Amino acid sequence: MTLIRNIAFMIVFYGLSVPIVLIVPFSALFGRNALIAYSVGWTRFHRWCARYLLGVRSRYKGPRPSGQVFYAAKHQSMFETLDLMVEMGAPAIIMRREFARIPIWGWATQVYGIILVDRAASATALRALMREAKAARESGRSVMIFPEGTRVKPGEQPELKSGFAGLYKMLDLPVVPIATDVGRLWPKKGLKRAGIATFRFGEPIPPGLPRAEIEARVHEAINVLEPRS
Repeated sequence: MTLIRNIAFMIVFYGLSVPIVLIVPFSALFGRNALIAYSVGWTRFHRWCARYLLGVRSRYKGPRPSGQVFYAAKHQSMFETLDLMVEMGAPAIIMRREFARIPIWGWATQVYGIILVDRAASATALRALMREAKAARESGRSVMIFPEGTRVKPGEQPELKSGFAGLYKMLDLPVVPIATDVGRLWPKKGLKRAGIATFRFGEPIPPGLPRAEIEARVHEAINVLEPRS
């Protein structure tokens, strides 16, 4: 049954995503807001496919944030990058620059307002990251980062990337940590399994804290759903 569910998901979601992406340039003709709405529609389609084809449902717990914030989320799969876009009202998301090289999709991410980060982390790349994040803040949008920098397996708790603290200082926004256990259902490799993926909002952390403190508090908060040894 699990194999059949996975095949159905691949056929429906990826099969229909191709024409959806190809239509992106037409939606962009009506401006960023139209493209954002179109993108959210695509992520809702992803949520529908995950729920009804794979049997993967999302459950959100903890105090729901309000206003403009800086989200820092655990990253275990592709699922949360799309589901959080729906749930959090299309924040500006910080993603690796490699995604911008995908034809059409890469161009659309920039129109949407995705903030691209270079893995090389050169001084020029970091300045560009800060500049784009500042523009997102000034536009009134919340910003989302996956501060571990890459997808990790359930149970892995790497240190946060150094760029997180710089963004925290520059944005001067409350940080809302988001923990998840979706990786146990949605592995990087292998079959996806039915079940409930939990997301837990941590208490907002105020701006202005020392680097060591904000990193420690966020690291602890995004890992609260991790299995204990």
